Amino acid sequence: MSLEIVSQSNRSHWNVELDGIARPETDKGAGLTMNLLPKCSKEFNSAEYWETFFKKRGGNAFEWYGTYVDHCAVLHKYIKRNDKVLVVGCGNSELSEQMYDVGYQSITNIDISPAVISHMKERNRARRPAMAFAKMDVGQMEFADSQFQVVLDKGTLDAIMTDESEGTLRKVEEMFGEIGRVLRLGGRFLCISLAQEHIARKAVRYFSQQGWPVRVHAVGERAEAGGGQFVMFTFVFTKFKKLPGGGQGILEMCGEGGDQEKPLRLESVEQLLEAVKERQRYALLRNHLTKGSSGGESLSLTLCDRQSGKPRYSIYVVDQPSIKPARANNFAIFIVPQGREAEWIFGTDEGRKQLGRSADFKRLLVVSLHRDQHYQSMEAIQSELSGKVMELAPSGLPPGQQVPFLSVGGDIGVRKVQHRGVSDASGEYVIEDVKGEDGNYYRHLVFLSNVNVVQSESKLLHPASKSDSTQKKKKKDKRKGRLCSEVEKTPSSMPGQVIDKSYLCCDHHRVMIAGLVFLRRKGGFHADAGISLLVVGLGGGSLPLFIHDYFSQSTVDTVEIDPEVVEVATKWFEFTQDDRMRVIVADGLHYIRTLADSGSGSYDVVMFDVDSKDTTLGMSCPPPAFLEQAFLQKVRSLLAPQGLFVLNLVCRDRALREKAVEVIKLVFPLVCLQKIEGEVNEILYCQLSTELKAVSKDLLEAGQILEDDLKKTGKHWDQTYRLAEMLEKVTIV
Repeated sequence: MSLEIVSQSNRSHWNVELDGIARPETDKGAGLTMNLLPKCSKEFNSAEYWETFFKKRGGNAFEWYGTYVDHCAVLHKYIKRNDKVLVVGCGNSELSEQMYDVGYQSITNIDISPAVISHMKERNRARRPAMAFAKMDVGQMEFADSQFQVVLDKGTLDAIMTDESEGTLRKVEEMFGEIGRVLRLGGRFLCISLAQEHIARKAVRYFSQQGWPVRVHAVGERAEAGGGQFVMFTFVFTKFKKLPGGGQGILEMCGEGGDQEKPLRLESVEQLLEAVKERQRYALLRNHLTKGSSGGESLSLTLCDRQSGKPRYSIYVVDQPSIKPARANNFAIFIVPQGREAEWIFGTDEGRKQLGRSADFKRLLVVSLHRDQHYQSMEAIQSELSGKVMELAPSGLPPGQQVPFLSVGGDIGVRKVQHRGVSDASGEYVIEDVKGEDGNYYRHLVFLSNVNVVQSESKLLHPASKSDSTQKKKKKDKRKGRLCSEVEKTPSSMPGQVIDKSYLCCDHHRVMIAGLVFLRRKGGFHADAGISLLVVGLGGGSLPLFIHDYFSQSTVDTVEIDPEVVEVATKWFEFTQDDRMRVIVADGLHYIRTLADSGSGSYDVVMFDVDSKDTTLGMSCPPPAFLEQAFLQKVRSLLAPQGLFVLNLVCRDRALREKAVEVIKLVFPLVCLQKIEGEVNEILYCQLSTELKAVSKDLLEAGQILEDDLKKTGKHWDQTYRLAEMLEKVTIV
């Protein structure tokens, strides 16, 4: 699997010092090394610096980028025993010596420091007589063309390319040109590097433009002096003859499975560089988590399917530092059932924290399963994830500790994608049927630009196809008309109604409808009252459909900007139009302004249930333009004298919310508020009348009268919808 960090605290940058050069801790002479580090990174590009460095360091081997043991697996893959190998910028590293000792005896080493070349010649004269050393600049080598099968660099490119100044880039071009000259066709340039972005981009672009295939291995991680981690990479550039019009060379990223895993082929240099950065970010995340807790920060990452590159698992780290860990409650993994990842407890930071407190583990990894992926069983998921999640275990996990995998009833859930489409206004979307916690099935509309939000939801009378999940069991009862938890037939094959129109899945819709009691009439507000409504935002149509079906004398105009949404509501959510229900395909802002300016429109109720497409804002419903004072004045002018404006407000930015409420109060003399428990949604009831001085028993009684009246309409009534209870916590703003 390849790795992609979705979001990661404020540590998403490299921990660097010395103008961008990470300071690793060596295993020999660490204190001496730190004293020899330059005052600025540019000194790494200086021959004088390295001459002084090696004179002072003496015989202590300098292994910033790891030892032979760290790199031997990749080196053996690309270097044959009889290859002629050139090591550029050898320094006093033991890498060449250890390669020689295992059979690679045709090795030539060069370096710009006379002191280190003299020392290395003396050190190897007796034990390794066939190994050659020469004082030479990698940008001006004295070797013949095509003399070597392999050129090996461990950190030299990183030392040369300390910046992107004209002089530095010229040196790098000279280095690359000389390496290409001395390599034979089919020869390999192996470059061990920390892969800082400017260095990796320069090297990959240069050689891929020459038509050379590029393959990258993440070799391992090394500790920094500051306690952090950095990843070493080996870039393998294979010399091919450049053909006219041949284009860039092949680009590949190798996984962590070694030869058992096929390299991932990428289409562009940018994709390859992003894959490198993903590996670097993952190392930072692991280091951060192994040192301690997440400290309340939101940490998450995505594991992608290696073949398709599509997201397969999203992992959220939930730490509870206050819990005293015992052997049994140190670490656990919670698998979110398919289709339920948008629920508050799984889809929000606060919800996952509550889940963590309930689970009572010091660290809980909450894992969401992605659509378009096949999951065979809970056991298969455990097997696939076990190695990766253990890399995210907290420090101090006892050896051999069994880590539990948790879920809701041990079930990975059911998700059946019924339809895919593209909206010009909102992009790609899916219609999917999922199994809920109650065993019933629900139909979701989800826009892929914001996969953690279910745009519309309706309860199904019949379930998703039984062939779509190994988790569903056959049932003997095949009788029609039962709720979907008791039937195993696919919606598309069932005659008649599929959607349970009596059931309002969204609590904010239930609260919005309960607010109709603010339309106070003598004897209470009744289901047969003749009322006209304007609803802005259609979605799946459940809100206007419920009003239409249960308020027999109502007329509903629904404004929807996206014609694709109207088609989806009609085809997949059984939305219908008639003489009391019509849809106007228009921009809600433009429609209301035009209607208000014409003076020809009047409604008893105006409802806003429209989302913002800009996910960067702290307010996701409605778009900010709908709450501008001038526009709200237009809304006010459309209302009858005793009319009601109902707003679904979803705002996570406290300052933005307070400002919005203040603007609303400037336009409407009476503003009442109902917060929805466990959700960000708030419903505001706004009126021109100021008769209501306090929320009294009269309002609750009116709610009960309306509820009782709705139950008498002859239509099925959802017993979980207690309309009167929705008004118990209404407050006047």
